[in-house]
Order: sequence, then structure tokens, then C-alpha cells
Amino acid sequence: MTTSAIGLIAGNGRLPFLFAEAAKAQGLAVHAVAFEGEADDSLRPFVNSLHFVKVGQADGIVGAFKKQGVTKAVMAGGIGRIRSLTQARPDFGMLKIAAGLRSLRDDELLRAVARYFESKGVQIVAPTDYVKSVLAREGHLAGPVLTSRQRQDVELGREVAATLGRADVGQTVVVKEGVVLAVEAVEGTDECIRRAGKFGGPGGVVVKRCKPTQDLRFDLPAAGPVTLEVMREAGATVLAVEAGKTVLLDSTLLFAGAAKLGFSVLGF
Repeated sequence: MTTSAIGLIAGNGRLPFLFAEAAKAQGLAVHAVAFEGEADDSLRPFVNSLHFVKVGQADGIVGAFKKQGVTKAVMAGGIGRIRSLTQARPDFGMLKIAAGLRSLRDDELLRAVARYFESKGVQIVAPTDYVKSVLAREGHLAGPVLTSRQRQDVELGREVAATLGRADVGQTVVVKEGVVLAVEAVEGTDECIRRAGKFGGPGGVVVKRCKPTQDLRFDLPAAGPVTLEVMREAGATVLAVEAGKTVLLDSTLLFAGAAKLGFSVLGF
């Protein structure tokens, strides 16, 4: 890498930690700006500096990076959609971004945010450029080989998830025996899986894939041990993810947990 510093816009989950470790191993100083309520002080030992902002503080992020001389940054980690709707505190920069949008759909909004940052001198790049090892591989990854019925459910889930993605709604679909039990919307992946278990009982097939027009710099689908625990709670037994475009967090633990529970993990 040609830069000596990299910015990290940190949400929730493990990806901000994994990115920070990988970037520092490459000799980069990592300066993080984290969203209140999504990330916390546990990130501090992994980065060179940590500044907190409220969701919607675009100028606050730019200002924090400029103080550290950051000209390139990544977005890593999630922001709860309910929190983003109910607890956002938009500053002038975010209001300016929103005023130029036809809708507040995820991809359109994130691209607009990236353009705004770049107009202020901070280029947004993909976190997976620095930590490619977290991307799912293609093929059977863990647990029992899928049955014919489960493979058919994966194919249906892929088709429905692509349609869902084209509408910029969500990335997760749960299918059982040819019936779509749940699709992801504002509630997020975990609640989508729980809802499928409530309506369909055990045996659900969870499918996650990128939106067809996904910008790979942000909002990649992700799964990890927590996903596995939610699947166990809901009775789902298969996790199928898009290879090369899905982040697998703590994959060693994920695969070991799947094998122990008798769940299947597949990269398509």
C-alpha cells in the first residue's frame, strides 16, 4: 500500500477488528471513527486512534479523518437499520447528501455518502482489499453434504434473493421444501432467520447473496458464529452464501460449529 494511514468507519460486528488487525500488519496506521451504539471502546486497542460520532454525522467523520491526515478509508461493520431510522442525528453534510437523493435505499445512500467523502478528500475503498481471506470460498465448506431437496432450496433462495437485491431491500432469504419462509427487510438477517423458524419450524435453508448491483466497497453480506447460533435457535440447518462476495467472520469457529451441530455451509 502507498499510504501510511488508513481510515476505518466502524459499525458493529467483527469486521472492523479483522480489518484493523490486517491493515496494521501491512504497516498502516489505522484511524477509526466509530458509530455510537454500534461500536464501542473494545476497538481502541486495535487502532491508532478512535473517535465516536452519532449515526448521520458525515461532516464529523470527515473532520476526524482530516485531523489525522487520512485520505483513504473503508466502511466496515454494520449499522442496525432500526437504529439508523430512529437514532440518526444528521449533520449538515448528511442533510446535503440526502437532499440529492430520490430515495434512502441502502446502496443509493451509501454511494452518495462515498461521493461526498471523496469530494472532501477522503477516498472510500473496499475493506476486503486488505483482508481478502475473510471472503467465502466456492464449494462445500462445512458439515454434511446437502440433500437433493436442500440443493433445490438453495437454488430457489438464490433466485429470490437476486430479485430482493434488485429492489435494494435485503440480502437474505430462508427457504424450506420449496416454500419461501422469510425475506430480509429492515429487521436484518438474524430476525429474518428467527421469523422463518417461527413460521416454518426446523429445517430451513438460509441463503445470503450480494445485490446484483452491489458496490463491493460496503454492505457486503456477512455471516459468522453468531449467525450459526441464530440458526440453531430457529432450527435452520443450511447456510448457503455467495462465494467471493460474502464475508465469513471467524470462519474457523463457524466451520467447527457447523460440523458440531450437523449444519451445512456452502459457497455458491
